[in-house]
Amino acid sequence: MVSVKRAAARLLFGSRYDKVPWGQRVYVRPGERLIREAQWRIRIAGAKTVPLAEYQRKVPLGEIEEFLSCMMCGESHQQPMFEPTGGNGWRYRVVRCPSCGFLYRNPNVRPERLGDLYANSYSSFLTGAYAANRQRRYRLTMDAFSPVFDDGKGRRLLDFGCGAGLFLELAEQRGFDAVGVDLSPDSVEQANARLSHAKAYFGAPEDVPEIAAGGFDVITLWSVLAHLPRPLEDFERFRSLLAPGGVLLILTVNAGSLLLKAYESAWSGFTKNHLMFYSSRTLPTLLRRTGFAGVAYAPHYGDTIEAGTTQLPEAMRARLRRAVESSDGGNMMRALAFADAKAIEKWGGPLEVRGLKE
Repeated sequence: MVSVKRAAARLLFGSRYDKVPWGQRVYVRPGERLIREAQWRIRIAGAKTVPLAEYQRKVPLGEIEEFLSCMMCGESHQQPMFEPTGGNGWRYRVVRCPSCGFLYRNPNVRPERLGDLYANSYSSFLTGAYAANRQRRYRLTMDAFSPVFDDGKGRRLLDFGCGAGLFLELAEQRGFDAVGVDLSPDSVEQANARLSHAKAYFGAPEDVPEIAAGGFDVITLWSVLAHLPRPLEDFERFRSLLAPGGVLLILTVNAGSLLLKAYESAWSGFTKNHLMFYSSRTLPTLLRRTGFAGVAYAPHYGDTIEAGTTQLPEAMRARLRRAVESSDGGNMMRALAFADAKAIEKWGGPLEVRGLKE
């Protein structure tokens, strides 16, 4: 199948795009965006919708797993869509909600067993190749939502899922009174060794009195949202921890991505520890149901494009930007959620804020 697709691409596009990285090709090859969008619509139309009971009878259940209905709308029917696989033999199934379009792993990981995914030297992943350009990505995202992160003086920040403290280090530098929490004990240890003033804690926000008291001006979720097995409960907690005028930053894989539509089960967003997959269509439901007042998005063109280090010619860079803006916002989704009207008034000026009223 792969060879057939490559042959078809060579027939359509020749060799002109062979040196363009895979993650950028679907955005720069002429007509490919329209082809992939049509392919996705056909894929959805052809996917069988099955009741949860029928799905349970056919799909094996792992030791730490449970079956779910849609977390966003409660729909129990689902469309089996993908079966991602990876190194060390991991495999899972991803379904689509036929009512609201939400993509999620089913069966999913039981919340009380979530720590099993991070107990074995998870920090070696966070500080290895994964982390090489991580702080650059953080800076680019903070800049995209300027002026929220320009000056942290006198403002409290919580980094939920802080890992080895790479972002907390930047938050320190920008003057924030910053703390973080994480489920990986070795990551927390590494974070505290890195930090000067900020502090990382092992566990959940309610386990740490300093954090449980709330009053945060900013909460950040860097590549965390896809890892949450009970997002409604978590976001209700985040909303309660924010001070009036507070904001919540989200960076996560984008389930509306053109790359998902092109590569399906081989999409880079399907990783071992990811549980749920959001788009700009489904994220507002989560935010609305948990009390947020608005949301703004910043398109993600890719780190090398935004940092100016890409080797793409200018004409291709412009084409990529147009494709991202007219389709899905890029392979990562960057969103800023506003706790209340005060937050929108204070920080929403330069952004296109979408209200979240029922």
